[in-house]
Amino acid sequence: MFVCICKGVTDRDIVAVAEQGATRMSELKECTGLASQCGKCARDAKAIFNDAKRQARQMEGMFSAA
Repeated sequence: MFVCICKGVTDRDIVAVAEQGATRMSELKECTGLASQCGKCARDAKAIFNDAKRQARQMEGMFSAA
């Protein structure tokens, strides 16, 4: 699903950036160009980004607990 129409950023793009280790919204914006024009996507993008970071941490914890 497109989150940022202006820059063509999808929810999958946001998840990929989080999985690559980005931890701050500024890093997400730098990598994707997200929220750099109209800004209407920022709120939804942040929610998706936070969920993706949370899931990435959980997955990391599952593999490092062994």
